[in-house]
Amino acid sequence: MDVDVDAPAETPPSPNVTQHAPEYALPTTYFYSVEYPGYVRPTSVPRAIHTMGGQSSLNAAFRRNASKNDGLLELNMRPENPFAHPIPGDVIPTNNILLKVVKRKRRRLNPETGENELVGEYTAEPVGVIQKTARFRSMADYQFQPDMNDPVTKLRMAMSNMDVDAIRQYTIPEEREDYVVAKDPTAMEIDPELTGGAPQATKSNLRLFPPPLFSRQSIPQNYSFKSNPMSVVTTIIDEETGDEKKRLINKMRWKGFGPASIMFSEKEVPTKPPPNCEELRDQFDQGLLKDLEKLFKERPIWTRAALLNQFTPAQAREIHNSKVLLPLSCYVFQDGPWRDTLVRFGYEPREDKGARLFQRLYFRNLNHAIARPSVVTRRQESRYSITSTHIFDGVTVTTETAAFQLCDIEDALLKDMIEDEEVVRDTCNERDGWYTTHQLERIKAVLRLKFFSLLEGHVVTDEECKKVLATPEGLHTVKRTVGASRLRPGKHNMAKGALPADHAAAIARASQDKNAKPQQDQG
Repeated sequence: MDVDVDAPAETPPSPNVTQHAPEYALPTTYFYSVEYPGYVRPTSVPRAIHTMGGQSSLNAAFRRNASKNDGLLELNMRPENPFAHPIPGDVIPTNNILLKVVKRKRRRLNPETGENELVGEYTAEPVGVIQKTARFRSMADYQFQPDMNDPVTKLRMAMSNMDVDAIRQYTIPEEREDYVVAKDPTAMEIDPELTGGAPQATKSNLRLFPPPLFSRQSIPQNYSFKSNPMSVVTTIIDEETGDEKKRLINKMRWKGFGPASIMFSEKEVPTKPPPNCEELRDQFDQGLLKDLEKLFKERPIWTRAALLNQFTPAQAREIHNSKVLLPLSCYVFQDGPWRDTLVRFGYEPREDKGARLFQRLYFRNLNHAIARPSVVTRRQESRYSITSTHIFDGVTVTTETAAFQLCDIEDALLKDMIEDEEVVRDTCNERDGWYTTHQLERIKAVLRLKFFSLLEGHVVTDEECKKVLATPEGLHTVKRTVGASRLRPGKHNMAKGALPADHAAAIARASQDKNAKPQQDQG
């Protein structure tokens, strides 16, 4: 074979050279398309056209200079039913290319297997350009089917079909006032004992016809679903079957950091914080933790307000927002005479008579709306008000809600009653604590009288209080024992109620007014 050595060798194209795609001329034939929301076979094309109003409606919608009303296209899945609500469609301009795709099946010999295999060859050919497209992107409206045997329904159908005889024979039916009728019985018979003897089900028979449109919301809301980025797939073992399962676990899910709490009836008191709080001990201010532990060593039981008053506003806000500092330092009673107080770990107030000074008394003020301002806002006052909102001296009003521990009451009369050791029980009571019922009633009556009188701008003297305590009518002592009334564990009703003290305060005020009238008459 002869070879021309002088001929230049063919060099492959450089990869940096840009190669343009081949250009083809588009055909000048124009088409219109319909994006039909359903399966259409060649045999069901006439039915699909009929659901869109027929060929005349399509021609009007695709006309070149069609108006907005003429361009309205509706899809009715039940064109024979005038009560069916259609789906509105839009005709929009497009620049799509209509392709004719041909798939040819040929058999070729596979050199590896030696068998003839069926191979498909595809060829695409542009046929024309689609200038307009009809789309049905709106949501389907709610559908309601009235009773077809109703006279008004028959009249509507007759008018739709232009049935003159049926229209002329129509008469207004007599009003039977059967607005509620029984539902059709179910095909399955159920034993009446299983249904509990329930009354027969009914349905409305108002013969109300549906409006032309139920919902004006044609476009669905954008849900923008997105999986939780903090969720991870975790493998778990089914306890019943022992099979492995996959589930999503949210690593950032909220965990409660409430303090350990017990009921008064429980025998053991918590000695350490909950495990989930103990795990986060190193993540918070250790100085505040030491200050809290020091305060609980000095005084084993605090109210939240009294404890926060021992800190600066910034420190109190950090304790309040951390949610973990208090659970690391104390536990809480859910009921009883120390309800909602913060108690040092390991301290048992039910065995220490000295814990009677830490019992909590609470009165509701119905004229004062319960508000919870920010810690810093309510601390922007004088230094005295900052540290004395939990103290009651019988003269100064520091708060509009009465929630005081007995040790924080500095009124001389009340202090003598509180420190009286002759009225102390031998065993702690779940309602009255270490005090006798009579003595606690006296303390509450005087405290309530003094507190609510201060809210009205009147300072009650000791003589007025002693007059109230001297008369059984003024004190309104309630004689009861623990076993005589039923306690409800789990509810916040284990502390002694304020009703007797409410009545005592009302009687005391009435007695003062009664004594004031003769003095005015003499004057």
